Amino acid sequence: MVDATMIKECADPGVKPAIIEKFIAAAGSNDPLMVTVRSGKRVVLVPKPATPEAAMDLIRQNIGRNVVRVGVTQYPAGLGVLEAGELKPDLVDACANLRMGTALFSKVYRIVLKWYGNPTGEEAERQVFEDAVIAWQSGFFEGEAAFRTPDPGKSEADKSGNAEPKTSIAKEAEVPDVEDPSEPAEDHLPAADPNKASIRVDLSSICAK
Repeated sequence: MVDATMIKECADPGVKPAIIEKFIAAAGSNDPLMVTVRSGKRVVLVPKPATPEAAMDLIRQNIGRNVVRVGVTQYPAGLGVLEAGELKPDLVDACANLRMGTALFSKVYRIVLKWYGNPTGEEAERQVFEDAVIAWQSGFFEGEAAFRTPDPGKSEADKSGNAEPKTSIAKEAEVPDVEDPSEPAEDHLPAADPNKASIRVDLSSICAK
């Protein structure tokens, strides 16, 4: 169970606790050993692991062939991993998974926030959060691989230490390098044609207030 104490001790410190709670409720799991396997749009039925060792074995069996999400944040197990032997048991450690997952989600949130033009206000933040969750679950935002997209918070000024990125959710967090592979090759295209997607909500009126 992800509670306030775990969030305080383990989550990325730049992410608001309230956002983390909503993120876990919408896209995560209360089971640190939860392994979800997908092949395209299909969920692959796999045995529920009872131990960290069993969970890691299950991940290794499917990584590279299917999309594997794991742990309390349903972190993409293939992110930054070239071979199954490189997988670390941190994936099924609740605290480590929460730290990695919230850091990566904060980057996805910043990508969505920038796309909307950095709006402010409760309604705008709700829309940005919802789209960030969808991007987290699918791995894509506006037809681009969300986990590989450069972090908009990492400007040249940020890298040189002269300024901090300013968003409504998080400061710059450590996330995998943009060149790292995120998902197996079978899932490198979004489920739907982005050119046929419906128009997103216009937040211009909110931003103008």
